[in-house]
Order: sequence, then C-alpha cells, then structure tokens
Amino acid sequence: MELLVAYEKDPAGYNMAKFISKGLKKDGDLFRGKNFDLLIIPTPAISADWLEEKYIYDGFVFLSKHAAQSGELALTCHSTGNFADAQFGGRERQVAVPHPHLQKAYMKSLWQRKSDYAKFQIIIEATHHGPTALSKPTLFIEIGTTERQWVDENLCGSVASIILKTLSEPLEDSPVAICIGGTHYPEKFTKELIHGKYALGTVIPKHAIDLLDEDLFSHIMSRNRHAMAALVDWAGLGKQKQKVLDLLKTTNLEVVRV
Repeated sequence: MELLVAYEKDPAGYNMAKFISKGLKKDGDLFRGKNFDLLIIPTPAISADWLEEKYIYDGFVFLSKHAAQSGELALTCHSTGNFADAQFGGRERQVAVPHPHLQKAYMKSLWQRKSDYAKFQIIIEATHHGPTALSKPTLFIEIGTTERQWVDENLCGSVASIILKTLSEPLEDSPVAICIGGTHYPEKFTKELIHGKYALGTVIPKHAIDLLDEDLFSHIMSRNRHAMAALVDWAGLGKQKQKVLDLLKTTNLEVVRV
C-alpha cells in the first residue's frame, strides 16, 4: 500500500490532497483508502526523511508544487536524490529508491489526457532534492509553475483524479532502466517513459556526471536493484562519454543509446 503525502503549506500539494481526501475515511492523522492512505504533514515534503519512523508503507508518493525560473507551465514527476550537497532536503550524495512502474503508469495516463493540459509541458525531471533516506520507493508528482496554477482547485483536482486512476489499476511490469545524460528536463527519457518499453529509475543529468565516482555510482546502483539497462543520452554526455562507459562496465546493465 502506498502513502500519499502533502505538505500543508504547499498549495498545490494541499489542493490535490484535499480533492483525494473527499473519498477517504479520516483515522487519526491519516485518511484511509483501499489501495493507499493519505497524510498531510506540517513540515516540508523535501525533508520528510523521517516518515518511516512512524509510518510503514510499500511506497511514498509526494504531492507538490513545481517552480521554475522559466515560468513555463509544466506537469512533472521525478525520483528524488542528491548527487552533491543536500541543499533542498535529504542527505548529501544519497539518492532515494525510485518508483519506476508507478511513475510510468502516471505519466502515460497524464499523456492520454494531454488535450486537457494543452498549455502545459508534460515532462519528467532529473533526480533531485529530498527526501533521500526512505527505504521504500519514492516519487514526487508536481503541478507548476506559478501560484496561479498551485491554487487552481480545478487543475489540482484534475491531476489528482489521474493519480487516483493510476493507483486503482494494476501496474505494468516493465523493464527498468537508469538514465544518464541530458538536461534537467530530459525530453528523450520522457519520450521513452511514455511511448517506450522502459520504466525509469534514477535519472542522472549531464551536469551531475562530474560528481560521479565509484562510491556514488555504487550507491546509485544499490538503490536501483531492479534496473536491467542504462539509457544513455549519447549526445547529451558532452566530454564525459568515456567516464560513463567505464562506470557502466562495472555493471551488468545493457547500455542503450538514445
């Protein structure tokens, strides 16, 4: 069973949670559902590494706002983790366990209704921010990009309905791949997630490759135990191609250039 989590002072997360809670039964601090429970927390979601001290679930799905300096409207989701310092929650040089099958199902459902969100870019983000220490799969689902969207209850309810649909259906058991290269908004990996055969684990963008060493890469692999392949944005590796290939040679992953 999944635990949906929203920070009470995050307007987008709270509005999604408010919509979802209408069909659930309140039980103490939890809202109880059939396939998931819902929790609204008083502290930021990016710092919720403490959750397993009190709540034991099979996975954690965080409902959140998305902000970007570009101002481009976006509906996003991503795994969490820090390749360097923990500036925005979590622990330094630690990535969370990804939630690849749920992410794929959600993004495919969102894409099927893309005409409802014609003004929005539908895209994943590279792995970033906390929490990172939870032992079970973790996924952030976000609505962006300005306060106008975060407080739009119709928009938040619409996205929440897709989350409910995703959680009510069996998840497809797709092969899992880690991703390396590209930008923070990796269009090639998003395309693979929605239209291809792979579900995605940790997504390591080009700017984080400099930070990779054997220890960090080994840790990433330990958090992606079900990965069978590495999707490599070959053109998006810059001068780091050999470094990436050398690291991948230490694994049994199939290397797929995209």
